[in-house]
Amino acid sequence: MSKTILITGSTDGLGLEAAKRLAGQGHQLILHGRNPNKLQTAQQEVAQLIGGDAPDGHAVDLSDLAEVKAWSGRLVDQYPHLDVVINNAGVFQTDHPKTSGGLDIRFAVNTIAPYVLARDLMSVVGTEGRIVNLSSAAQAPVDLDAIGSFTGLDHMPAYAQSKLALTMWSMHLGLANSGTGPVVVAVNPGSLLATKMVRQGFGVAGSDIGIGVDITSRAAVGEDFAEASGRYFDNDARSFGPPHPDAEDPTKRQAVVETIETVLAAI
Repeated sequence: MSKTILITGSTDGLGLEAAKRLAGQGHQLILHGRNPNKLQTAQQEVAQLIGGDAPDGHAVDLSDLAEVKAWSGRLVDQYPHLDVVINNAGVFQTDHPKTSGGLDIRFAVNTIAPYVLARDLMSVVGTEGRIVNLSSAAQAPVDLDAIGSFTGLDHMPAYAQSKLALTMWSMHLGLANSGTGPVVVAVNPGSLLATKMVRQGFGVAGSDIGIGVDITSRAAVGEDFAEASGRYFDNDARSFGPPHPDAEDPTKRQAVVETIETVLAAI
């Protein structure tokens, strides 16, 4: 059965390749990117692959949380039903780590923007749908102050904390809505895959990106993820398993969610 799937950060790398894989399986894709020109190119690539019309595309800067909140409202209006939301977009190394709103861009894009989409789109995704949040094996204890303000963290600490925070709120929402809402699952698609982020951040070519495409596709539509809400899948281990211990602490998960909500209330 064809599903309607939104993928953030789908103009290159893992996001684009996952979009191509899912479109090739007959699913209806909604692409997202920050750069309108790259977005148009990605839409054309997917259209050529399937030999049909170009998928819908939305150019949105996920570091601007006011823009993200407005976009989520437009998505609800435009798409009364979504089957899957894949929060793939991410930032690691950047020359501009501070957003115009005074936040750390790693937390804004990797943690808070996907939370907005998950929270606001949950009603249109429904009980049979899925929200797949692409996390990372890089996870470090979260400084709550760094979520709501720019604290000057270096690239790796900011990235690792933002990905643990993503995993923590994924587990929080997934467990809280188990049985009454969509599956919410955090997935490490694989370490050091062949993406632009890995090439720029680590100076290596990276492993076969197909490893990440395979698990992202499974998480989106595979039967083995149908009961995965509130869980964490580690593709390095090829199995569900424990994330960082902080993610298994309900009090710490709640604190991350409350901090995110405080940030959003001020926007």
